[in-house]
Amino acid sequence: MKIAVFGDVHGNRFALEAVLRDMEAHRPDEWVNLGDGLFGGADPAGAWALQRHIREKYGAQEIRGNTDERLGEPLTPETKKREMLAWLHSVLPAGAAEYVAKLPTSAALAGGKVLAAHGSPSSAWEYLLREGEGWASDERVLERLGDRLGDGLGDGGEARVVVVGHSHLEHVRQLGPLTVVNCGAVSRQKDGSPLARWVLLEGEGDVWNVTFRRVPYDVEAAARWALASAHDGEKEAAQLRTGQESRQRGG
Repeated sequence: MKIAVFGDVHGNRFALEAVLRDMEAHRPDEWVNLGDGLFGGADPAGAWALQRHIREKYGAQEIRGNTDERLGEPLTPETKKREMLAWLHSVLPAGAAEYVAKLPTSAALAGGKVLAAHGSPSSAWEYLLREGEGWASDERVLERLGDRLGDGLGDGGEARVVVVGHSHLEHVRQLGPLTVVNCGAVSRQKDGSPLARWVLLEGEGDVWNVTFRRVPYDVEAAARWALASAHDGEKEAAQLRTGQESRQRGG
């Protein structure tokens, strides 16, 4: 079985177009979108249309990200990221924000052998694998997973792979029989490379292989779109071009 895992599109149609072509070439059996699909400035309406296409054509499961939750918040003077959210509401089709804000926080694939989430299975905001500026300990990761894997990780738990996004950083770790994966991001990279990312999972039962995929795309076209049309387009374009996050942005 092959599973295509992607997420953190952050409103970047240009990157998602390239990732979609690469995913289709591998002919996945199942697809999952880890969320944070719209909160960004490289044609979010186009990114929404592509994600709808993937859902309708391939039956992709979809998960709620933390910025998807932001899109469901009422806009008040106290709302964080209010100006960005107001711009997104003005360019997205009616119902898009409400849809992503109500998605589940996790999904099971491959008959329960793969568990997918945005941050952690219980929260779109919690980092499963990160602790401050570094990687969390094995003990901390298992604590955050809690009882979502069943009683007894080695014997009673069904999941053999947990895959998440949120941190925008690729990572894989083995915890006994459990493989824990951070698949990286389609857009808004943080490691200095602007390449778009997704993960291919291949396997069945208790045996799974993880392939990190990096895909080139027309970064300049995306940056020009952001500069011409997006809220705070200069910062958006700078991160797209450099693969580095502005310290003033946040999610």
